[in-house]
Amino acid sequence: MTQPKTVKQWLAERGWTAKELADRARLEDRVAQHIVEGQWTPSPQQRERIAAALGIRIDEIQWGHTTPVDHLYGHGPQFGRSP
Repeated sequence: MTQPKTVKQWLAERGWTAKELADRARLEDRVAQHIVEGQWTPSPQQRERIAAALGIRIDEIQWGHTTPVDHLYGHGPQFGRSP
């Protein structure tokens, strides 16, 4: 089995935009854009539709965040201090 690729890599291979993926997979444009950028992990139903639109199996796609998630502590500067 080959190494799974990200949605962004699959789109680049096909020459598609996030908008084209959204249309083919019946997703909102903003959701498709976030998935492509690795900022949104799709639901199981969205994964099925994306894989079907790309014409591949679900396990051929590397799912998950590629953008690091920053964890913030405290209440923020508007409250005067953070731990």
